[in-house]
Amino acid sequence: MNVEFRRTAERRYAVIVHRDGDTLAMNPAPGYDPLMPHDLAHLIVEIELGLTRGIFGQLAAGGDAATFHAARSNDRRADARERRRRGKRGDALMQQGRDDGALSERASYICTQAWLARSKDPQLRARARAMAAEAAHVRGVQAPDETRALTPAVIDRACARFEALSAQWRALAIGASMTVEWRHDAGGRRRTQR
Repeated sequence: MNVEFRRTAERRYAVIVHRDGDTLAMNPAPGYDPLMPHDLAHLIVEIELGLTRGIFGQLAAGGDAATFHAARSNDRRADARERRRRGKRGDALMQQGRDDGALSERASYICTQAWLARSKDPQLRARARAMAAEAAHVRGVQAPDETRALTPAVIDRACARFEALSAQWRALAIGASMTVEWRHDAGGRRRTQR
């Protein structure tokens, strides 16, 4: 599956998912940041943690993560049938993915804070310091298996990807996009549902 991040305006972006001849979009997408969109951070940590039912795992499995929509065709009845089918599949996948989704959210925050703390830019390090107490709190509420999964090696790999993909994102002009391949086995270990 390929995930496209498109700058659509000065402070807006869209996420477009291309999977098996199907295209879904979330436009506008929440969490714009000039350094890196929030959903790109999710994609990176889900790859590195090997999550199979986070946001992007749900999309790869045929769901809609409750926020992505297919382009409309000229056949309204067929569109309605497809929305119902995808909605049922998406609801089931969201139920299965609650734990992975929550882990993705927490790991995204922790990894973003760690990445900013490593920056050479004093303003970004200051931003990391402002996030430090919340990152410590997030770490404190993690279940033991989450703490074991989010190892220093995983955080290091995530930070390296954040750095590389942030550079690509910041270079995009309005209307331009970048694409990242999502594979559930591309990062760290494979996770199974609990």
